[in-house]
Amino acid sequence: MRDTAVTPTDPEGLGFSTKGLARITSLYQKHVEAGDLPGGVVAIARNGKLAYLEAIGFQDRGRTIPMRHDAIFWIASMTKPVTSAAAMTLIEDGEIELDAAVSRYLPELASMQVATEVTDPITGTTRLVLAQQRRPMTVRDLLRHTSGLVYPPQYIDSTLHRLYGSAVFTRDTTLADFVASLGKLPLVHQPGEVWEYSWGVDVLARIVEVGSGRSFDEYLEARLFGPLHMVDTGFYVPEAKLGRLVDPAPEGRPALWDVTKPARLFSGGGGLVSTATDYLRFCQMMLNRGELDGVRVLSPETVKLMTTNSLSPGIRFAQDMIGPAAGSTWGLGFAIRTGVGSSVVPGSTGSFTWGGVWGTYFWVDPLEKVIAVQMIQVNQERNPCNALADLTYKALSRRYRDAH
Repeated sequence: MRDTAVTPTDPEGLGFSTKGLARITSLYQKHVEAGDLPGGVVAIARNGKLAYLEAIGFQDRGRTIPMRHDAIFWIASMTKPVTSAAAMTLIEDGEIELDAAVSRYLPELASMQVATEVTDPITGTTRLVLAQQRRPMTVRDLLRHTSGLVYPPQYIDSTLHRLYGSAVFTRDTTLADFVASLGKLPLVHQPGEVWEYSWGVDVLARIVEVGSGRSFDEYLEARLFGPLHMVDTGFYVPEAKLGRLVDPAPEGRPALWDVTKPARLFSGGGGLVSTATDYLRFCQMMLNRGELDGVRVLSPETVKLMTTNSLSPGIRFAQDMIGPAAGSTWGLGFAIRTGVGSSVVPGSTGSFTWGGVWGTYFWVDPLEKVIAVQMIQVNQERNPCNALADLTYKALSRRYRDAH
């Protein structure tokens, strides 16, 4: 894919209708004109070749700088699949074990207990009741969000979630500092019993540091970004590239995510910046079962494990991001479509996806060999990703699909 990274191939030859793809451009132009977003970049590939790449609108909120194909975006939680892949390289190397207790690598988490909030029915007062872990939190739990860890109030607000606001998680502190502070808090669920979106992937990033003996940013560069030629992906935007950084969402970029200068905290859950074509290369590696341009990053068996259901039938879902009602499940780093009915995951059964809080989004469809990446910087309410998926599959010629 390296040679076609910024030059779309004939979409008709890849099974797309040129007219159908043009509707995607119109969709984003309408959002720009309506003031829903200043601009964005969308990339679509099929069979390892780029079928569509458009930069629409502007990269600044003043609408003076036209959007570029190589514009740089804060990708937020689209960092999580990358962190998961990095951890799996160390598992393949034998440096960490998938089902080992997290405390083997991070002893500061060994004594975490599990808290339950109990309300007195008479007085209405609440207290926390602590219990031992029924089984240790494992590396697998971190990858699949069943660790018992949670986020501070963002998706769920409770007394226990508010406790997590005391963890040390700032751009000027390290992953080691963060994990040490986390060890003073209780888990919110017994490990392995509840799926809840969490800080677990940031803990996983610290395990990558311990297992590799390198800082997390150095390890990503050596094992993923360098080999995959993801030249604009990292934890901050160097001065020479700041002219390509897209303006933040209307509410502004919090200090934690000020990507204009180097950080000490390399957040595995949400710290990366990237471009549409860089991230497309990561996705293409996953679609190719771990290889890109002759460079193998992961084994086919590992990719299959990452993109296959990892959750037991008895799992409870604390949120509706995924689950049976959402037509999806979780692998090791990705949400996965489970059937042909309604689903939060676009594409065919087995497609995998995730997104970021400011609208960055991707999905990979192994059956149709389709990858789509959306890069925007607005909040979720104004995210056109569902319409992008609908138009992408409508543009894929039924005659072509029937013949192949």
